[in-house]
Amino acid sequence: MLSLARKLWSEATSGGLPAGTASVPRGMRVYAVGDIHGRLDLLDQLLGQIARDGDQAPNLLKYLVFLGDYVDRGPDSRLVIERLACGLPTAFGAVFLRGNHEDTMLGFLSDLRVAPGWLTYGGDATLESYGVPAPDPDAPTEHLGEAQRLLNAVLPGHHRAFLTGLRNHLTVGDYHFVHAGVRPGVPLDRQEDKDRLWIRDAFLTSRADHGKIVVHGHTIAAEPELRPNRIGIDTGAYATNRLTALVLEGTQRRFLCTI
Repeated sequence: MLSLARKLWSEATSGGLPAGTASVPRGMRVYAVGDIHGRLDLLDQLLGQIARDGDQAPNLLKYLVFLGDYVDRGPDSRLVIERLACGLPTAFGAVFLRGNHEDTMLGFLSDLRVAPGWLTYGGDATLESYGVPAPDPDAPTEHLGEAQRLLNAVLPGHHRAFLTGLRNHLTVGDYHFVHAGVRPGVPLDRQEDKDRLWIRDAFLTSRADHGKIVVHGHTIAAEPELRPNRIGIDTGAYATNRLTALVLEGTQRRFLCTI
């Protein structure tokens, strides 16, 4: 996919690329999928929509770009990882980005210091999905350690490989895909992973030209957010039942969603 990416847009403007000029390479269609958070039911619905949509363009090169936060909060984190790792439509290429929730889950596997925060913000649901009883966030260290031991024991090898192999960013044409956002004023190739996974206000309120249109999740909005310099597609699927995909082809943008 990266070999098809167009060179970095270098003509500065005050508000990003002029409306209607940002594009992906000719002959390609990209489906960017927002935060799933353990909702296998919604993921399957959206993948069905995407497959039917893709059937209408058999001659295009079609890619799925998942923006991270596959686990936590919803009931089926284990099954979501299984679907992404092994069960996607064969007519599509796929790129998987890391979200802050995957990063924290991986941290929990080796570092109990992240346990209280992870359990508070949805990690309990992930443990339960793997059949591991979830301790309270303020449980004694030995209880947290037992949950850590059990998750390490039951986590399938291909799930661990999927999680450790996630990417932190991707550029295709005039679009830069990342989980949370980027630090304004910092070149895209010099961004820190902490910002790519966690940033909010400094990015969301910025009108800076980032050089590319940044496509991101992480921050929930009722509708997809289209700004001159960014497109946000986290529509809070775990709570709203609305999982959203951004479809990019040439200079066109449209959306698919579950409701």
